[in-house]
Amino acid sequence: MAEQVVPGYRKWLEDIGEQGVFFSRFIRNIFMGGFEWSEFVRQCYEIGYRSFMLVGLTSFIMGLVLILQLRPSMVEMGAESMLPKTLAVAFIREMGPVITAIICAGKIASSIGAELGSMKVTEQIDAMEVSGANPTQYLVVTRILATSIMVPILALMGDVIGLFGGFLALNFSDDVSFSLYFNKCIASLEFIDFLPALVKTVFFGFAIGFVGCYKGFHSDKGTESVGLAANSAVVTASLWIFVIDAIAVQITSILFY
Repeated sequence: MAEQVVPGYRKWLEDIGEQGVFFSRFIRNIFMGGFEWSEFVRQCYEIGYRSFMLVGLTSFIMGLVLILQLRPSMVEMGAESMLPKTLAVAFIREMGPVITAIICAGKIASSIGAELGSMKVTEQIDAMEVSGANPTQYLVVTRILATSIMVPILALMGDVIGLFGGFLALNFSDDVSFSLYFNKCIASLEFIDFLPALVKTVFFGFAIGFVGCYKGFHSDKGTESVGLAANSAVVTASLWIFVIDAIAVQITSILFY
């Protein structure tokens, strides 16, 4: 039993060490000359624009469903007028950022892990190093920075779309004007509702990009490892999103609420 546990801990510690070295290489290459702007812009397009429809549709459905689920209870308590405020606070603070991050973890982390994993298996990364190119700067830095920037933007767009979905759901049974609904939503929000949510989406995006790049770069030889890298990237990134969210909620509660 002990002989099986010790190698497991050793592999876990080695993995942590490799992640630390990978992170230091990423930080070091950010400030090196010759930043790959064209690849960075392409990754922003791939990560942001190509994920917008999925994030928007999911946010719209969640906003619509949340209103439909909350309305009977709120009507029973005589607090039907609080529905816009309840949806706005819940969506901006928590649901919007987390839903967007989970969707991006499933789509982006797996894509990055599979792409870099296949490049590792076919020795394209080794070929870049031999030819004098910097694979970390070209493949890793651009993708992590792109996810760190685009995930917050997607989350903000998802918040607006989710609130619009709530507006449509509210009008299934009531007659609420567009201006009145969004005025109530905006009036219920404060700056401290936006700031922590925006900051944690930056960390969500970083975790998604970092995990996807790390899993792809450290995939084993063989075609099977590409699928394993993609699957492991999704699971690990999703776990880190919930961990970061729990930490962010605790810090926000201490500092602001």
